[in-house]
Amino acid sequence: QLARIQTDSIVEMLRELYPDLRFEIVAMSTTGDKILDTALSKIGEKSLFTKELENALERNEVDLVVHSLKDLPTSLPPGFTIGAVCKRENPLDAVVFHPKNCGKTLSLLPEKSVIGTSSLRRAAQLKKKFPQLEFRDIRGNLNTRLKKLDEKEDFSAIILAAAGLKRMGWENRIGQLLSPEDCLYAVGQGALAVEVRAKDREILDMVSALHDADTVLRCIAERAFMKRLEGGCSVPVAVNTTLKDGQLYLTGAVYSLDGSDSLKETMQTNVNYPQQNEDGPNDDVQHVGITAKSVPGQAQEAAENLGVDLASLLLSKGAKHILSVARQLNDA
Repeated sequence: QLARIQTDSIVEMLRELYPDLRFEIVAMSTTGDKILDTALSKIGEKSLFTKELENALERNEVDLVVHSLKDLPTSLPPGFTIGAVCKRENPLDAVVFHPKNCGKTLSLLPEKSVIGTSSLRRAAQLKKKFPQLEFRDIRGNLNTRLKKLDEKEDFSAIILAAAGLKRMGWENRIGQLLSPEDCLYAVGQGALAVEVRAKDREILDMVSALHDADTVLRCIAERAFMKRLEGGCSVPVAVNTTLKDGQLYLTGAVYSLDGSDSLKETMQTNVNYPQQNEDGPNDDVQHVGITAKSVPGQAQEAAENLGVDLASLLLSKGAKHILSVARQLNDA
C-alpha cells in the first residue's frame, strides 16, 4: 500500500507537469516483499526490493520505477540511473507505541519492554541509549507491523520511518520522534527516487523536473559516505545531513551490533555554486547513481567528496574493524 501511495504521488506530480501524457501504473512484487520470515539483514541480497523492477525496466515493460531511496544500492546495475530525487519527507525515525503505552516515551517504558525493529542501525543506536529495553526483529509492510503491535502483546512499541507513516496518513500514531541525538537515520531515508534507463534521454529529461536540489545534494553526500564504507543493510551505518547558507553538513556514524562500539564524526563543505551550462560530454555524469543536470555539477561533486572524505576519516579511525565484526556477527 505504501509503495502504491508513493508511486501515485509521483505520477500525480508528473501529470500536472505533463497533462498530455498518459501514465499507466504496473504493480509488482519483489523478493523483499515475498520473504517475510527472515530479517532483511540476513537475506544478504543487495537489490532486495529493486531487482524485479529493474528487470522490467530493462525489458522496456516499464519506463520508470519509483523507490524509497533508502532501498536503492549505492551502485546501480549498468544502464540504469536515478533520474529524480524528490523533496524529502521528514527523515527521522518514529516510535509507535502499543495502545496501552500511549503517551509514554522510550525512556518511560518499564524495564525489559520489547521494541520491534527490522533495522540493525536503529537497534544498535537504541540499545546503547536504552540498555534497559529489549530489541526484537519485526518484518512485514507497515500495515502488518502495526497490526502485530496492536493486536498482540509481543511488543511495547515499534520503530518505523516517520516518512512512511506520514505518507500512509498515520501521523497520529507517532508517539515519539527520535532526534538525530537519539538515532541518526538511514542513508536516503524519507526521499523518493525515480529510476530510469540511463540512455533514455526523453524520459530522463521528463522526470528531472521532479528533482529537489537540496535533497539531491544531501542524498549524494549520504550515498557517497555509505558507498565508501561499503555499508549495506547488513551493517549499522547512519547519517544526518543539513544544508544551510550554502554549507552542507554531514554527520556519519558506524556501530557495532550492540551499539557498544561506535565512531561518529561531522564534516561540512560549501555547495554554493552557480548552475553552469554543462551540455556536451558531461551529459551522462552520475554521482552515486544519481543523474541531476538541473543541480550545479560542482555542488554535486562537492557533496560526493564530502561523503567520501567523512567515510575515509572514520575508516582511518577503525571503522573497517567495527563494520567487519558487525558483518560477521550478523552472518553468524
